[in-house]
Amino acid sequence: MMVQPSSAPMRILIGCETSGVVRRAFAALGHDVWSCDLLPAEDGSNRHIVCDIRDILNDGWDLLAVMHPPCTRLCNSGVRWLSGPPTNPPSETTAGEKQAWPSLDTETRRMIMWRLLDEGAALFAACWNAPVARIAVENPVMHRHARVRIAGYTPPAQTVQPWWFGDRAFKATGLYLRGLPKLTPTDRLTPPKPGTDEHKRWSIVHRAPPGVDRWRLRSRTYPGIANAMASQWGGYAGDALRETTA
Repeated sequence: MMVQPSSAPMRILIGCETSGVVRRAFAALGHDVWSCDLLPAEDGSNRHIVCDIRDILNDGWDLLAVMHPPCTRLCNSGVRWLSGPPTNPPSETTAGEKQAWPSLDTETRRMIMWRLLDEGAALFAACWNAPVARIAVENPVMHRHARVRIAGYTPPAQTVQPWWFGDRAFKATGLYLRGLPKLTPTDRLTPPKPGTDEHKRWSIVHRAPPGVDRWRLRSRTYPGIANAMASQWGGYAGDALRETTA
């Protein structure tokens, strides 16, 4: 049986999500929620749109949550590649660039890396500046070259961990928020001591071996955080929406 929210139901877009974890959390509270990504939904849902998120940002959403926009070029860990390009071509390069990469000189590779930075910043900026009153974007802390490329940039409102919400895992998650409150921990656990087997299990995101599905594991939102987003942001924004339409 559907559990109806105490606040007004909203039209919600969950961007850059294929797992459906966050979509399902909001749907369980009765919201009209859709996810979108360039890839199909893993759960086969008919409430998932395969598209570039920028194509539907103007479709009258009450709340936008962008869960894992491509961020490799924006985060601090990736800034080194702007001066010393990697040996292997980044996943975001075109098929032609991937094929030609071994024969490209350093300066050409460097130009491609800066172009990828521009593309990643443009996507983040489009989401952050979307015509939606309540926006949450998940992204690591950015380096200075990324920040200056994003109109209206503000630092992340908070950084949360899955274990704050009952999920036995380490994954620092930066949340850029506009029109939404910070998340309040719901079931804070005690992290295991470093060096123990339990600590290694909690570190699965960081210990994931290279492979075609590594990105999927690292980008997945844990259910405890998803439920907190749905109950806290959904309730807060829904109440605000109801007040403005009363």
